[in-house]
Amino acid sequence: MSNEMNKISVVILNWNGADMMRRFLPSVIEHSPETDIVVADNGSTDESLQMLASEFPQIKVIAFDKNYGFAEGYNRALEQIDTPYTILLNNDVEVTPDWLQPLLTFMDSHPEAAACQPKLLNEQRRDHFEYAGACGGFIDWLGYPYCRGRVFSVVEKDNGQYDEPLPVFWATGAALLVRTALYKEVGGLDTRFFAHQEEIDLCWRLRSRGHQIWCIPQSKVYHVGGATLNQSNPRKTFLNFRNNLLMLYKNLPQGELQYVLMWRYVLDYLAALQMILGGRADEAKAVRQARREFTRTCNQFDADRQRNIHATTVETIPEIRSSSLLWAFYILRRRKYSQL
Repeated sequence: MSNEMNKISVVILNWNGADMMRRFLPSVIEHSPETDIVVADNGSTDESLQMLASEFPQIKVIAFDKNYGFAEGYNRALEQIDTPYTILLNNDVEVTPDWLQPLLTFMDSHPEAAACQPKLLNEQRRDHFEYAGACGGFIDWLGYPYCRGRVFSVVEKDNGQYDEPLPVFWATGAALLVRTALYKEVGGLDTRFFAHQEEIDLCWRLRSRGHQIWCIPQSKVYHVGGATLNQSNPRKTFLNFRNNLLMLYKNLPQGELQYVLMWRYVLDYLAALQMILGGRADEAKAVRQARREFTRTCNQFDADRQRNIHATTVETIPEIRSSSLLWAFYILRRRKYSQL
């Protein structure tokens, strides 16, 4: 699939995103010379396939028979990729001139890095970071994700304050460059997650096995974000809460797991109560459903848990915050990454 000049494949997962691709594919084609650009179509029922054939005939298309979700869609696509590097790129991302070079240069000179991401900016508010990954992701000890440039719902303006390349805990799935062989070696994205937080789980597996994850802000892209599911959406709430708990179950050391899950039981139901008081009963119900689903299915992840613990070479990961993000944000009123 790749020729000798090509070190990198850009794989765009699409589901009913004909309008998005018509809008953003031209930037990817223009600014990604000497790369294999692949659209993996998740059984779209809109005009995606016809549009690609007529308007972008140079793009390779992998057409699936149905919607396999974010995780399995990418796994199935990467089975057909053999370039050293792959970029997982959302179909609602606009790339910029020379976006690939800083990422490739860094990865070529840092063999300890398994994956990296560019600076992710908001396509509509172009001087602000974008929620889904900003300038690189972290979690606290309870599993709450945050980013350089975005803590919970507070998204910062980009004033160049986070332009230093930095090792992070997770890189956004909206624009994730990963070593193809390592992606396959650790099992790719967990297909049981369907969507949401699977890239954090993947990065945790890579990081615990001694590989590094980086953000390289010298590369920047613009992301629409929220294009698949709205920010306040019961289905999204369900997936985020359930997948976050499953991720903790799969990856936390034995000595920490029960303590963290005990705290999360209390905090998740407090979050549900807050949703009820805020008139969002559907979301509160989704939290309860997520907790029940986690309890019902977590033993199905026992083999993954044992495999991850057995493969762990980094006992204490410095990119996991050792104190509570909730406490810093809600009690100490620290709303920016630089204040944490």
